[in-house]
Amino acid sequence: MRLRVLGGCGAWPEARQACSGYLVEHDGFRLLVDLGYATVPRLLEHITADQVDAVYISHGHPDHCADLNPLLRARALRDDPPAPLPVYALPGALDAVLALDRPGMLAAAYVLHEITVGSRLDIGPFRAQTRLLPHWVPNAGVRLAAGDGVLAYTGDTGPSPDVVELARDADLLLAEATYVDEVPEDSRRYLSSARQVGRQAADAGVRHLLLTHLWPGTDPAAARAAAGDRYDGEIGVANADLVRDLP
Repeated sequence: MRLRVLGGCGAWPEARQACSGYLVEHDGFRLLVDLGYATVPRLLEHITADQVDAVYISHGHPDHCADLNPLLRARALRDDPPAPLPVYALPGALDAVLALDRPGMLAAAYVLHEITVGSRLDIGPFRAQTRLLPHWVPNAGVRLAAGDGVLAYTGDTGPSPDVVELARDADLLLAEATYVDEVPEDSRRYLSSARQVGRQAADAGVRHLLLTHLWPGTDPAAARAAAGDRYDGEIGVANADLVRDLP
């Protein structure tokens, strides 16, 4: 399994970066996990729009799904449109982004598969297990297994024992860490810090930790140091074009 980071910014993309978006590949199958602002230009540096095999969206905030619109446009508006793209998301999560164009314009470009949270599903070669994690809107963290590799991705979430269960013994935990240490009081149930994520990675026994969704302007070294307070494995920060092979 190979993970390529398209973007890892929280809220909005910094210069030359993009918001949350990840290309996960195994045996030639290409799965996009989240498609936040500015991820499609990054994606198109590596593959064409018609080479995407499926999309998984964790939740409906635009920094995780806004670029589904240009991806579908790039498929639908060509002279030889490819087969409809399977898109996996929670019920209602994509209503806003799918309504950006006139009714029916992109209807033939995708097939929407609504996730039953807590369910297991197969997406190409990936065995996917979903878990509802706390955020302002419903957010489905996902555990992807293929071959000998296991990747756990939180989407956006507050601290929760369910994060530990989702990531148990994973090769890589890709975890939202919007803040370095202190999460503002009004967000503590819905977002996480790098320090909290490090504790959860240690409790889950993951082999590697990759911090993502850092607030723009955050010092990556400070985030890594905070996560390393409890977790003594390899810690990285998700920047555009970072590539990791699992296991």
